[in-house]
Amino acid sequence: MSGFRILEVRSGRARPFGPRGQPSAIDKQPVSGPVAVAAPGLDGDEQGDRQRHGGPDKAVHCYPVAHYPLWAAALPAGTPNLRPGGFGENLVAEGIDEAGLCLGDLWRVGTALMQVSQSRQPCWKLNLRFARPDMARRVQDSGRTGWYFRVLEPGVVAAGDGAALVARPQAGWPLSRVWRLLYRDMLDRPALADLAALPGLPESWQRLARARLENRRVEDWAPRLETPA
Repeated sequence: MSGFRILEVRSGRARPFGPRGQPSAIDKQPVSGPVAVAAPGLDGDEQGDRQRHGGPDKAVHCYPVAHYPLWAAALPAGTPNLRPGGFGENLVAEGIDEAGLCLGDLWRVGTALMQVSQSRQPCWKLNLRFARPDMARRVQDSGRTGWYFRVLEPGVVAAGDGAALVARPQAGWPLSRVWRLLYRDMLDRPALADLAALPGLPESWQRLARARLENRRVEDWAPRLETPA
């Protein structure tokens, strides 16, 4: 069974952020010692936009530390927040990336049992976070999106904890394949039908897959990727 390690645990409070002062908790700070985690997420953590962030299917955001050197090489010197925590993640992960996880994976993270629920779909707040109007689009195009866990059994997690794979019921759906379907082979009808039928797939992703199947077109990404005026 595979595994990875938690380098940092981070949480944050919602504060005004964005051109209209929209609330966001993307600026998450390291937490020392064990942190309780349950279905809503980490104890003390907040989300600014509860309609699009948080909830049981987005309880804990995880991002691979190995992506940061790749971003540093791709972006101009002086780009802000190119360091662990830059993407607003709760868990900074070492030894894993999107190709090493599958939808539905069960992981023992610290003492909690977590399940990979979905990849992150980047939004315009990353444009502001990294002072680049195209950052959300870059993240989407790169596949270096990170992912979300839902919490099936509460527990505690701390920096330095290991994460062990407990079960992989959907080995045919690594997150790298999900990315390709969402953003490359976007109207692959057999794959979309298979995705929509996956047990435990978040309702929002079921709607996305079914809409593509029914409408034979891809949804408009502009409201998600482009910073509002």
